[in-house]
Amino acid sequence: MEADVIDTLNASTAAVRLHHVHHVNPDHHGSGFLAMNCMRQNRQLCDVSLHAGNDVILAHKVVLASCSAYFLAMFNCDMSEKNKSSITMHDVDPSALQLLVDFAYTGEILISEDNVQVLLPVASLLQVQSVREACCKFLLRQLHPSNCLGIRSFADAHSCDELHRKSHKYALQNFQEVALTEEFLLLPFCEVRDLIASDQLNVVSEEVVYKSIVTWIRHDASTRERYLGKLLYHVRLPLTGRDFLLAQVADEPLLQSSGEGKDLLIEAMKYHLLPEQRNNMVSVRTTHRKPEGLRPYLFAIGGGSLFAIHCECEYYNPRTDRWSPIASTSHRRSRAGVAGVGRLVYAVGGYDGSKDLSSVECYNPLTNKWSPVPPMGTKRSCLGVASLNGLLYVAGGYDGASCLNSVERYDPLVTTWSSVIAMETRRRYCRMGVLDGAIYAVGGYDGVNYVSSVERLDPREGKWQQMPHMINRRSSCGVAALDGMLYVVGGNDGSLCMCSVERFDPVKGTWEAMASMHTRRTTHEVVEAEGYLYAIGGNDGSSSLSTVERYDPRHNKWMLVTSMNLRRSSIGATVLECQNLERILSSDGA
Repeated sequence: MEADVIDTLNASTAAVRLHHVHHVNPDHHGSGFLAMNCMRQNRQLCDVSLHAGNDVILAHKVVLASCSAYFLAMFNCDMSEKNKSSITMHDVDPSALQLLVDFAYTGEILISEDNVQVLLPVASLLQVQSVREACCKFLLRQLHPSNCLGIRSFADAHSCDELHRKSHKYALQNFQEVALTEEFLLLPFCEVRDLIASDQLNVVSEEVVYKSIVTWIRHDASTRERYLGKLLYHVRLPLTGRDFLLAQVADEPLLQSSGEGKDLLIEAMKYHLLPEQRNNMVSVRTTHRKPEGLRPYLFAIGGGSLFAIHCECEYYNPRTDRWSPIASTSHRRSRAGVAGVGRLVYAVGGYDGSKDLSSVECYNPLTNKWSPVPPMGTKRSCLGVASLNGLLYVAGGYDGASCLNSVERYDPLVTTWSSVIAMETRRRYCRMGVLDGAIYAVGGYDGVNYVSSVERLDPREGKWQQMPHMINRRSSCGVAALDGMLYVVGGNDGSLCMCSVERFDPVKGTWEAMASMHTRRTTHEVVEAEGYLYAIGGNDGSSSLSTVERYDPRHNKWMLVTSMNLRRSSIGATVLECQNLERILSSDGA
């Protein structure tokens, strides 16, 4: 019986006996390198000594080769150093070499402002990629207007492409501060030229660019004054103010000896003196720069509801589908004209609850502030506005007594208003759009009838031309250009508010009906951004609206997006390209 039990146990043990065990020591690699580092420190089994300057660094070839492609090639290929136990490292910083040998054993290294400039070149030479990349990331975190040009040059010298690209981008983005640094004054001509030639240069005005090159030249005038014309070629002088041109540029002594510079000054003055010809003067120097990060934002200005006229304003980010407040206008404005010119939003005329206005103010997104602008020559509410070639056009409207057909034009470069040839039809509640370098005045009320007529002004021709009538009579409609077509949205035909939409094809000279909005709207605004139309606010015939609809021309379809924070009829709205508007406003406390 006992023998049977023993046999059974032996059989059971044999059945579960393992033929192999896979053992893994998770600390093996760490303990192995720790042991090799201890041997190095104790000078045990070291088979190579590296000589750099007066320093001698002992190491194991296999460890160096495992970390550095440079040493792997040296010890594994037919190089003269392959069988040597003593190697001289020429033009290598000893402290950086020591740090990298330590890193080969420990996988750790301390990168600091004190050592990064000697460490990165040695890491590049030895092809220790992880340390090279860590040095580049460290330098990226150190970027500042005072050092970005030096870091860019350092990156270029050591073929750190991403570091070079990002430091160059940083210099462009922060040029106003960079231009005040010692590093900028020490740049060679070609690098100054490349900076100011960039369309992505971020400056509040071209005056900053002009002042920067004059300062750079004066730093070493005898050597650099010959570069004035070549540098001035990249300054967009036509976009500077008239007073600046006369006081700062025309009187600059350096300019007197530069034929190229004088020609560029004449070009800028011609641009100022002949505003109606600006369409024929389009060039890089007459085009605003587009620094990286510019995004279109919608701005809703003023308007009113049943019991109030607003001075409150807000903006919309199409990418986040969110409305947020900005600074209020100085005056309450309903039935005002609003347009973007350059990098500013202009609010023109309107009605404050007791009177029609001639006053004008402009909003600067960089400061989140409104500033006064010279008033129009005529009080106007219910007017049409348009921006073309850096000029602000206002047309028609109501002066408190009669419908108007007069037209005025404001030039921000010379800060003056001037009269333009009047429209053929008096138009109150008209709207204006810009298409193919011409201004279209659409619909409105002539004092007797709601009209379907349209007229067009080409500033180069200096006259208004009658265009094909719309399908429907419309006043207080929304007008915007999109994909080479002029869209007219909603409005009032004299009996009811409309949700219908039509568009004009300038090639065919015909109007066609398009998909209607979800909501009837009048006294609203329509703007274009990133290939979509936005119908903003207005009145549906019984109440003021805060709702906003977006039109997709690819599907001929309207959809609702986020509503404004306030109901706004008789609203003014425009689109302006801005940089980091949310960040600017959050720092401003808006």
